[in-house]
Amino acid sequence: MAFNKVHHIAIICSDYQKSKHFYVDILGLDVMTEIFREERQSYKLDLALNGEYIIELFSFPNPPQRPSRPEAQGLRHLAFEVDDVISERQRLMDKGIAVEPIRTDKFTGRKFTFFADPDDLPLELYEK
Repeated sequence: MAFNKVHHIAIICSDYQKSKHFYVDILGLDVMTEIFREERQSYKLDLALNGEYIIELFSFPNPPQRPSRPEAQGLRHLAFEVDDVISERQRLMDKGIAVEPIRTDKFTGRKFTFFADPDDLPLELYEK
């Protein structure tokens, strides 16, 4: 395999407007394209970070639930690199987002913390 990079991460949400608000207005990702697919009753929202496409947010009628805690089988979490975990954690808390206490990675010495999106998908802030 000759991978160049991770192209995007696809997320299926249960409440499109709530998740769009979270990823765009709270996390600050930029909307690249937004499409409503009438035949599927589904939205597809392409989101970018610093001009680079990273998340494809989907809505579907009645998507099945699945475990989303970090220790569940499958995707463990989605991590965002930040310069300062302390200030970004506070920014999230100021917007009403519950954020775990800051921890330190015993191998790298870097700070990190976890929070969740509206569907309880685990998200991480990891210090650069």
